[in-house]
Amino acid sequence: MDVCTCIADVNVLQRRLVIDNILDEPHIMEKLTDIELTSIEATDPKPKSFANNVNAILIQDDDVETPYGNMHVAVQGDRSKPAILTFHDIGLNHGTCFQGFFNFSEMQPILRHFCVYHVNAPGQEDGALLLKPEHDALGNPESLGSRFVYPTMDQLAESIHSVVEHYGIRSLIGFGVGAGANILARYELLHHDMVDALVLVNPVATQAGWIEWGYQKMNSWYLFSGQVTSFTEEYLLWHWFGKKTRWENHDLITVFRDYIKTINAQNLALLIEAYIKRTDLGIIREMDSMRRVSARTIRCRTLLLVGDSSPHIEEAEEMNGRMLPEETDFMKIADCGGMPLEEQPGKVCEAFRLFLQGMGYVPSLMQSRSSAAAAHGYLLQALDKTPVPC
Repeated sequence: MDVCTCIADVNVLQRRLVIDNILDEPHIMEKLTDIELTSIEATDPKPKSFANNVNAILIQDDDVETPYGNMHVAVQGDRSKPAILTFHDIGLNHGTCFQGFFNFSEMQPILRHFCVYHVNAPGQEDGALLLKPEHDALGNPESLGSRFVYPTMDQLAESIHSVVEHYGIRSLIGFGVGAGANILARYELLHHDMVDALVLVNPVATQAGWIEWGYQKMNSWYLFSGQVTSFTEEYLLWHWFGKKTRWENHDLITVFRDYIKTINAQNLALLIEAYIKRTDLGIIREMDSMRRVSARTIRCRTLLLVGDSSPHIEEAEEMNGRMLPEETDFMKIADCGGMPLEEQPGKVCEAFRLFLQGMGYVPSLMQSRSSAAAAHGYLLQALDKTPVPC
């Protein structure tokens, strides 16, 4: 038995003796003193909303013309800095999917080094005009002798390149959620040289299964009628959050329930139809160095994120199994459902910072105080909160 062990045993014995004395002699406890509180005013917390944040740095809003329809792009930051390009999930737009995370306090030191281009799928931005089959790609009825056909997932990926060329972006870091993650993965497969890295939340590499296809097909039928039914509302909440978050985080769910009532139902139906008709990405994990040169795979640095209670965890794990292990980081976020950007923004921000620093970005950026304090707390908990001096 060494000296450290002896000291630890003595400390434990002393703590037990103190506890026993307190339990045996309760009368020695100090008498509580009444304190009168004055000038106390109760205020209600400010509710979360998707209104424009005055602290957000938004330098321009553009409608970029592409061969497959106009894409609304919101630019946040200095365009002379490296580019982060985001793409949202079904039922969301750049505001509802990314506003909370990119306005998160711990993200601000990171954003000072980048310019963010928030891309919206055709007809999904706030206040979008109704896209009807009798309209052409520019939204004009029967002009140019052509009719509007909503783009496929591959065409949406190719549309991103029109946005990249419009702004003169030389390379980008893609940040996608759900359907947006699938679209950005397709863009990387089409334009390897344009993508430095990908951050994919709830990614999926496979085509739609029969159960997903059935539910989404019913949703599109209802949405094409111009109304959002309770069936569609419940499915969207499950798709975004999963079961656990829906029952535990009532405030967040209430905010998104209210948002669902403002969705352009028919435009969303068009995007859902494109999403359920998606093809498999066709990527493989090729370990042979000779065959890897011609193999179809995502070659850039990639961070895959999924909550441990996400309804899409199996799809994320399946995609991770098809990625190159030396280029891919897979993170399963604890105490989180299907929307990590809203449920655990601190953990996602810290993972994003470390991911960027691993590629040489923001090397001087230090860990935030709140994250450092949390890490210290976890360490003490792991050590049973009884550090023993030696």
